[in-house]
Amino acid sequence: MSQPAETPAAPETTAEGSSRPKPAPLSLRKGARLAVVQALYEMEISDKGVIEALAEFEAFWIGQEVDGVVHPPAETAFFRDVLRGAVEEQRAIDPKLDAALSKGWPLRRLEVVLRAILRAGAYELLFRRDVPARAAISEYVDVAHSFYAGDEPGMVNAVLDRIGREARSTEFGIPAAPKKA
Repeated sequence: MSQPAETPAAPETTAEGSSRPKPAPLSLRKGARLAVVQALYEMEISDKGVIEALAEFEAFWIGQEVDGVVHPPAETAFFRDVLRGAVEEQRAIDPKLDAALSKGWPLRRLEVVLRAILRAGAYELLFRRDVPARAAISEYVDVAHSFYAGDEPGMVNAVLDRIGREARSTEFGIPAAPKKA
């Protein structure tokens, strides 16, 4: 796997000097998802707990400029739910991710940021039925693009698609399995 890419600020002009439209502002949920992934990463590398991570991100990161990087605003309730849920439901989430990953590549072998993206995405697919499955998958593929320039966003798409199709088959047009008598 390649290393995470820096998230550079979007330039106002291209190398040729032509102007480029400014990127559209992130939705509050998109900002929340990005913050969740960053918080999960921070928690894993520093052994912080959920309460400490929630407080830190809400006070110092979300919607703030840190070291010249502007972190987008976020829907706070959604951020809290997805972060808490991804941590609290990790014992249910990780086996699903292991099953969806290629043989020989268990979740523990993946880089920390990828684990964070997959856990947050899987939480939404498994426990947030109010979020359409395809929307959740697309959003986490976008988050992956924020960190990676290689094949990782495609892997995020494939793994979350497998989980989504299993957990929410009817949303994908797959008939529900008949109940055994």
